[in-house]
Amino acid sequence: MLAATVLAGGYSHSTWLVTLSGGPVVARFGGGDPAIEAAVMARAPGPVPSVLSVDPMVISFVEGTPLSSVLASAAPDLAGLGHVVGREVAGVAAVRFDRPGFFTGPSLSVGEQPPWSAQLPGFASQCAAKVPSSRLDTATLSAWVDLCAEHAPALSAVEHQACLAHGDINPKNILVSHADGSWRVDALLDWEFSYSGSPYADAANMARFGADYPPDFMPAFAAGFASGLTDLPPVDEWPYIGRVFDMFALTDLTTRPEGHEVADQAAAIIRQWTKTGVPRTL
Repeated sequence: MLAATVLAGGYSHSTWLVTLSGGPVVARFGGGDPAIEAAVMARAPGPVPSVLSVDPMVISFVEGTPLSSVLASAAPDLAGLGHVVGREVAGVAAVRFDRPGFFTGPSLSVGEQPPWSAQLPGFASQCAAKVPSSRLDTATLSAWVDLCAEHAPALSAVEHQACLAHGDINPKNILVSHADGSWRVDALLDWEFSYSGSPYADAANMARFGADYPPDFMPAFAAGFASGLTDLPPVDEWPYIGRVFDMFALTDLTTRPEGHEVADQAAAIIRQWTKTGVPRTL
């Protein structure tokens, strides 16, 4: 090993850029089951790094700029970027499984579980008991649990869907580049939270903090995403259904320890939704 540098990355693991005699690779320590993640990455369509080692997880280095950095800059044609990213994210759903649920091992078999609509109310209630009191007060948490129960039935429209879902698709997990006047996606990273489910959850994951993005990006992302789901029957109000799916993640995030930046952002969304309702659009 010639050099090692810590990379900005996930909150559940540490990521290092390691320079070897043969070139750079990326090593990750911590997080979910690396054997499951490696199997998912081997099946995932689109631009996905190659897995060089499973334990520890070592993947090929991919040149590119994090989408989060691009959205924070004065980059050109953010509408074009949004459309390209939307289609790439939708493409993940081309991989199908026998049933929705979570992977039980590297064979990517999916365990049986209750429908998502039946899980959300209880999940919200269980998580509420773990949220630091400094993050959300009791009244807000109670209102949030009621809101989850109210909107959970919307998931019944798509809970039969058994597509590959990334589970953590957001601007820090996407590498992009701009050349010859157009954008391309170079890599989709960090597949440790992937599962079998609805692609609309991934779309809502991207939209979670969309209010912080430049205004041209999210409408183009939504259009690109919808156009990329060519082999799924159209679903009415899919952006709203995606937002309801995201209530799982928002609830879980708020249970993180005090001082967790993303958890505090999730809490701000929960406070907003308990006042204004679940958004119907991305």
